[in-house]
Amino acid sequence: MLVLVVDSSTPAVTAALAEVSADGVALRASRCTVDARAHGELLAPQVDAVLADSGARPADLAAIVAGLGPGPFTGLRVGLVTAAAMGQVLGAPTYGVCSLDGIGHPAAAGEPVLAASDARRREIYWAVYDGAGRRLAGPQVAAPAVVAERARGLAVTVAAGDGAHRYADVLGLPVRDEPRYPDPLALARLAAPRIRAGAPGETLTPLYLRRPDAVAATGHKPVLP
Repeated sequence: MLVLVVDSSTPAVTAALAEVSADGVALRASRCTVDARAHGELLAPQVDAVLADSGARPADLAAIVAGLGPGPFTGLRVGLVTAAAMGQVLGAPTYGVCSLDGIGHPAAAGEPVLAASDARRREIYWAVYDGAGRRLAGPQVAAPAVVAERARGLAVTVAAGDGAHRYADVLGLPVRDEPRYPDPLALARLAAPRIRAGAPGETLTPLYLRRPDAVAATGHKPVLP
């Protein structure tokens, strides 16, 4: 079964095609561009590109997997709206996966790991995983110093993700080089049991974890003296 994977929860705008079979999950094509200001401009062309790279058509898609975040409001919304719209038009089920799972699951490698992405405002989105890649805590958003204390309490020995790279000195943990951003193959693998089982498609509910930076005005300012 051919599956489209998209994630726009971080500055890395990602689209990939994965083949889900009874034997496993394989990546057929992938495009990733790091640009925090161009999610809307980049994602759709990257979806077209991975389809072309694989010689596939949108109608060939059996399912669509999307990273649910956490992530900043505007960028995260691009990926989820794209996935939901394609699923509706194509009649393909959509499945969501926490984007931090796409970092923590492949980074675990036998030891507890902290997965972190940049949340701006000098904070990080974070979650902790055991050595098998199962999430133990999170996702949450907090200052790096607060996360460092929580990680020590959970016996974390290593960190991964762009947020961990940015605040490595505060977290006080060795940081894996990869994955720095959500791995589309990991996202596909985490959704694969639902895809194989033919589970009903899911509403893609974003994990914002906090209110957006932009808020509606609550009053009118006078324009005349």
